[in-house]
Amino acid sequence: MNIILFGPPGAGKGTQADILQKQHSLCKLSTGDMLRAAVTSGSPLGAQVKDIMAKGQLVPDSIMIDLIRGRIQQPDCHPGFILDGFPRTVAQAEALDAMLTSEKKKLDYVIELQVDDAELVRRIAGRFSCAKCGAGYHDQSKQPRQPGVCDACGSREFTRREDDKAETVSKRLEAYHRQTAPLLPYYRTQGILKSVDGMADIDAVTRQIDQVLRVRTKVAENS
Repeated sequence: MNIILFGPPGAGKGTQADILQKQHSLCKLSTGDMLRAAVTSGSPLGAQVKDIMAKGQLVPDSIMIDLIRGRIQQPDCHPGFILDGFPRTVAQAEALDAMLTSEKKKLDYVIELQVDDAELVRRIAGRFSCAKCGAGYHDQSKQPRQPGVCDACGSREFTRREDDKAETVSKRLEAYHRQTAPLLPYYRTQGILKSVDGMADIDAVTRQIDQVLRVRTKVAENS
């Protein structure tokens, strides 16, 4: 079973990928992880990637496809994979499809975690954590029991991530929707795009994804 997960920052895509990985023994493919692994591998392709990244340039699509090809050929990916962070353009999606076809593989599902942008900004922008132990809190949904004092360690120092600011989150969401918008109809025409409510709680999102996969499994069993 081969899956792509689409979802903006903060939608819980990584959490759902981890759950899918454990439940279905799938290989989770992160483009960032693959690039770092290539650089440290010492391979000719890794040396090429290292040189490109050192110059601050974008890694060409052809190299990313080669990295994905090499990764899905490894034994731990034989049951299937979950792809995160790629593709980001229709050209990349077409190149990915061509590569999978050459490997006698295909995508089974592209699952989109749909979100309400305003609610997602509220969720993310309200996050803060203890500067000492890292315990997480939220302005509206999870304040410390004693105001200004960490429940876990008693520290009075808290911090917020720069990329959790409302303005930053809004810009990242805009970029995500701009990049993803052309990809959705591309996969919809193939009949493999499925959408779930990414604003539901973690267990509810997992159940929705499970339902999508069960339908696919039943179809395969009856064919």
